[in-house]
Amino acid sequence: MAAKAVKTIGILTSGGDAPGMNAAIRSVVRTAIHNGLQVKGVMRGYAGLLEEEIVDMNTTSVSDIISRGGTVLYTARCREFTTPEGQQKGAEICRQHGIDGMVIIGGDGSFKGAGKLSGLGINTIGVPGTIDLDIACTDYTIGFDTSINTAMQAIDKIRDTSTSHERCSIIEVMGRRAGYIALWCGVANGAEEILLPERYDGDEQAIINRIIESRKRGKKHYIIINAEGIGHSSSMAKRIEAATGIETRATILGHMQRGGSPTCKDRYYASIMGARAVELLLAGKSNRLVAYKHGEFVDYDIKEALAMTKDIPEDQFRIADMLVR
Repeated sequence: MAAKAVKTIGILTSGGDAPGMNAAIRSVVRTAIHNGLQVKGVMRGYAGLLEEEIVDMNTTSVSDIISRGGTVLYTARCREFTTPEGQQKGAEICRQHGIDGMVIIGGDGSFKGAGKLSGLGINTIGVPGTIDLDIACTDYTIGFDTSINTAMQAIDKIRDTSTSHERCSIIEVMGRRAGYIALWCGVANGAEEILLPERYDGDEQAIINRIIESRKRGKKHYIIINAEGIGHSSSMAKRIEAATGIETRATILGHMQRGGSPTCKDRYYASIMGARAVELLLAGKSNRLVAYKHGEFVDYDIKEALAMTKDIPEDQFRIADMLVR
């Protein structure tokens, strides 16, 4: 059943920041104003909502932000909003400020909160903003493209010095429990090993054997891309060096993967998603999640979307495994 139409839209970013969030914010604001709606920005995610850190936004508010990384609305974790009392308080604050529609940009935790707001009478639309690409209903999440390009460039540089010193290098990339960043960078950087939480069997001795064989064939470096969901790169490096006699260094790329000016793809897709979110609110929709699936921008019920699961496509893993051997 369609929810009531909206007159004032609130927008917040929640969870980890991702390059392209500002493009989505800009798109929401400008699309809403173009359609005669008022827009209010909520600072620091759900935490800012509960503390009523709410500001009016206009087209000038979002000028010159599309090329900036991070989020101009800032973001924070909020334990209080995971409670029924916090959720009820958030909905009441929305009503007090005249906000009858919300656009939530973030990841799965953010969408759980969005679903709760919708159930309390606030029309709510989610937009997937996470570098991890771990939202099951969508083939694209805001920030992933910038993140893999940032990591790819860093790994290229590490390869240069690894070759000069004839080292083995373990580069740990982000992704939480998902291995998409590791998979893409492993293939794009021509790594010798790609360790994914979805597939890694923990057989470190097999890796050591392959490193030794590679050195016998005259290979001057050995690049291992290790996903955050596996981790322990520093201790792994020590064990590999002890077992092979080859100098082994670990590099954890960390939060540099969340920063930087977003790529064209992240700016463009985020802009389309932001506009679609407003269009859904204008149509009286609520509790929906904007997604990109099979080459099209679509939307799903938030509860159904959160119940979906995804995995590394088997054919992509097979090809990656073939290319590193």
